[in-house]
This record gives sequence, structure tokens and C-alpha cells, in this order.
Amino acid sequence: MNTIKLYVEQLFAQMGLSADSIPVIRHIVLVAVAILLAAFAGWLSRRFIPLILRLTAKTEAKWDDVVFNERVLRSASQIVPAIVIWLVLPSVFYDHATAHEVLARLTAIYIIVMGVRTVFAMIDSLKQLDDGRRTSKKQYLYTFCGVLKIVMVFVALIIVIAIAVNKDPSTLLAGLGAASAILMLAFQDTIKGLVAGIRLTSNDMVTIGDRITVPSAGADGIVEEITLTTVKVRNFDNTIITVTPQTLVDGSFQNWKGMTENTGRKAARKVFFDFRSLTLDEEGTPNLTRYREHMEQWLAQQEKVLSDKPILVHQLDATPTGLPVEFVFWLKDQAAIPYEHAISEIMEYAYAEAPVFGLRIYQQFPEQ
Repeated sequence: MNTIKLYVEQLFAQMGLSADSIPVIRHIVLVAVAILLAAFAGWLSRRFIPLILRLTAKTEAKWDDVVFNERVLRSASQIVPAIVIWLVLPSVFYDHATAHEVLARLTAIYIIVMGVRTVFAMIDSLKQLDDGRRTSKKQYLYTFCGVLKIVMVFVALIIVIAIAVNKDPSTLLAGLGAASAILMLAFQDTIKGLVAGIRLTSNDMVTIGDRITVPSAGADGIVEEITLTTVKVRNFDNTIITVTPQTLVDGSFQNWKGMTENTGRKAARKVFFDFRSLTLDEEGTPNLTRYREHMEQWLAQQEKVLSDKPILVHQLDATPTGLPVEFVFWLKDQAAIPYEHAISEIMEYAYAEAPVFGLRIYQQFPEQ
């Protein structure tokens, strides 16, 4: 830039321009050259974007395609012209200290803001690596990324203010002690959400894709998103319920992951039989015993029932309303409607088969 400056001065002197007009024209030319250099640098950096995208596409790893995507690279390319301007400012405004100082501060602030924006875009692109089932390690990464964003915004804000007022950033940080209470109040939800999110993930209480039921919030559906401050649950009627991690940690909720990951779904139903219908056959075997054995064999032969899971038909403690017999078995289909239909069909057969063995189901008749 100094070479350009000397060349411009010599050229204008040979053209016969007055000594007073040379500095003004020289500054205009240098400013124009600086703008052209910045524009060329920006254009050149954008030309490299397709090349970088092709290089990342040729690798077997997926993370480089996601982290260095087009959005991130374009955001980074917008920083290059500002860096060029920041480098040539001393040579352009070498005899205008005030203009150089103001422009240098504005350029530095722009570089910091765009740098934070680029890192944010890179962090947000990590979500594309999600395969739908987020493990505890992945949730830790998401939580860390959320905290990293907050820290970056806080640090960038301090640096921008320090540049604007021409103060040392460490001085401003030292003076924040008195304002810590205000900051704690402003970020209390985020801090609580962070602590609650760490507890949720460290104990593997909930992950993306789990079905949970939160009675206090009216949520009963699939977890779609977990952030520092919210857990989004899509109910089965497609409504979205937003629950705070603090609510899940402090309260109680039901996670159906154990059932969905298991093979089959357990069913247990009770039938009350009239004591007066219990009899013995010629061999002295109670009719209820033969009924229980028959039902266990019948259940084991049903296509909808898992035969490798426990199948049990047993009696419970006697009650004033009859002798309870419990049917315990596992169904293959876990979906709500097919599951309920299968139970209804099985129990309807159990009711209809009881009279064959001379058993009566207990029922109370209203008083006349």
C-alpha cells in the first residue's frame, strides 16, 4: 500500500496538480484501492466455496460435509473483506488518526460479530448429524453447544463494548462483579435449564425419540427436541407441548422407552368368579384349575401372544366380590389400538369359555 501511495503522489505531481489538492485526491484513490482490494478478496474467497464443498464431498466422513457446509463458508467469506480493510487502514489514513481510529474500531466490531455468526452457523449445522435417536453423549454435546453460544455472546459483547469505549476488556470483566446479580436474574432460566439438562442426560432420563407422559403438563407423546430451556413433546393428536427440563427433574414423568425397546407389551387383566360355581370333577380336580390350565394353553397358541414370554393364569386373594383370577401375558403389537383390541378379544374368549367349565363370573345385581 505504501508503494501505491508513493506512485500516486509521483503521478499527480507529474500531472501538474497543486500541492494542496494532491493529499485529497491521494486519499480518494487509496480509499478506492482499499475498497477494490476488499471486494476482490471477498470475490476470491467466494470462488473457493465450491472447491471446498467438492473436497469435503469426496471424503468418507460426514462431519466435514456438515460443519463446512455452504452456509458456514459463505458466512466466513464475508469476514475476509473486513480483514483486508483492517490491514490497509493504517496505510490509507496514516495522517488522519481520528478517522483511522473510528474505522478500525468499526471494522474490528464487524469482524467479531461476523466471526460469532459463523461459529453459530457451524454449531447449528451439527444438528444435521442427528440420526433421530440422541444418546446421552450427543445430548451432552448439544448442551455444551448451547452453553458455548451463551459464553460466546457474553464474551463478544464485552469485547465489542471494550472496543467501542477504548477500554481493556479485562477491566470491564472486573467491573461486572457488581452486576453479577442482574446477570444471574437475567439468565436464571438458562442456568436452571442447563443444570436440569445435565441431570436429565447424565442419568439417561430422556432422549430424543422417547415417548413420555407428563401429567402436570398434559404431555403424552414423542420427544422431538431437547434444548437448554425447553423439551418439546409432540402429542398423539399432533399438538406440541413445551416442558421445561426443570419440570421433568423436579416433578415426575413416565418414560415408555423400556416398553418400546422391549419385545412385546405386557397385559394383565382380572376376572372375578362366583365362589358358588367352584366344583370338583369325578377325579377331584377343581373346575377352576382345569379352566386355568386350558386358558394358559390357549394363550400359548395365539398368534398375537408372545409364547416365549411368561404366560400365567393364577388366582389372587379372595375378596367379598368373588375370587379374582389374573391373566398375565405379552402381546406382540405395542401400538395402542391393536393392543387394546387384542386384549378385548382374548378376554371376551375368557368370559365366554368360563361357563363351559361350570364357572360363573361374579356380578352384583341392583337391589329391587
